[in-house]
Amino acid sequence: MGHKEIAVKTAYFSILGNVFLAVIKGIAGFFGNSYALIADAIESTTDVFSSLLVLFGLKYASRPADKNHPYGHGRIEPLITFVVVGFLIFSATVIAYESVDNILTPHSSPQTWTLYVLAAIIVWKEISYHFVVKRSKLINSSSLKADAWHHRSDAITSIAAFIGISIAVFMGEGYEAADDWAALFASLIILYNSYRIFRPALGEIMDENTYDTIIEKVRRTAQTVEGVLDTEKCHVRKSGFHYYIDLHATVDGTISVKKGHDISHQLKDALQTAIPEIGDVLVHIEPDGMD
Repeated sequence: MGHKEIAVKTAYFSILGNVFLAVIKGIAGFFGNSYALIADAIESTTDVFSSLLVLFGLKYASRPADKNHPYGHGRIEPLITFVVVGFLIFSATVIAYESVDNILTPHSSPQTWTLYVLAAIIVWKEISYHFVVKRSKLINSSSLKADAWHHRSDAITSIAAFIGISIAVFMGEGYEAADDWAALFASLIILYNSYRIFRPALGEIMDENTYDTIIEKVRRTAQTVEGVLDTEKCHVRKSGFHYYIDLHATVDGTISVKKGHDISHQLKDALQTAIPEIGDVLVHIEPDGMD
């Protein structure tokens, strides 16, 4: 299965799961008198829209390079990630505002049965997180990683809701607002996760050097190519599912231009074989032993 197929199927998994959970949480929160669950439903609803954006971004990012986009369309991924972070911040703000309002307004405790709903949700969202994050690492997708953290933040907010409802139910009178305090705490967790998602996406779009492992593998592979004596500069940038390499390779300074050209092509082929995620390699030949 190709990277695009893996990404699209994973995005559909997130969308369908979030639609189902948003409905379940909303109904349980309304009839169970739990704002923490309603807050969870709000987050799941925003997750649906963000997952749709991720799906769009993944499909667009997989388009081949063209005249106007010689490096492909992969940079749409971190841009989509920024929008996803915006959804997260919006949902955290709404949850925080409503939580404070509920804390200041006396109300009855949530229903005990909502704890069973939350327990099932926590298990499912943690399973979803591990499934999506595994796929994101497999295809080097920043937007899928952001989507995975949506599942993890959802699990965390559900845990907070579970704790809050438990306090409100079992501690009794005077602890009714524990449910709302849990929702407020969850909003802070969402904001923190928003930063964790935003930071690597920003680094990707700014071509931040975070690819030391790949650079080391490029240098090791280059040493196996006949005619390559050493490597100098090695710059890596990521676009979508692929890496683009700029590499300076040192060769014998007395060989012909044709021979140096052949070595550069052999080097490029070796690198793309050793690291299939490489989209293209630009090799600059440096002569050794020349003044």
